[in-house]
Amino acid sequence: MDKRNYAFGKANFVLLAVGMLIVIFGFCLMSGGSSDETTFDISIFDTRRVKIAPIVCLVGFLSMVYAIVHKPKDSSDADNDETKIDNV
Repeated sequence: MDKRNYAFGKANFVLLAVGMLIVIFGFCLMSGGSSDETTFDISIFDTRRVKIAPIVCLVGFLSMVYAIVHKPKDSSDADNDETKIDNV
């Protein structure tokens, strides 16, 4: 198959994987002990869970959006541009 038939290139898939790992890491930062009916755990309001983890998840989601919109430079496009300049 020709490379032009694929919607994403190898760089897109690598960027998507990195973004997904960042999101998973952010959700892991949010996890921890919880409160139940008899005891209240104050650590649910910890800075790591309330501020840092959502920011890490947001960065991961934004990097995944970038991976989707990113158009890698194609070597054949660069060759076509050079021939267009030569023909002028």
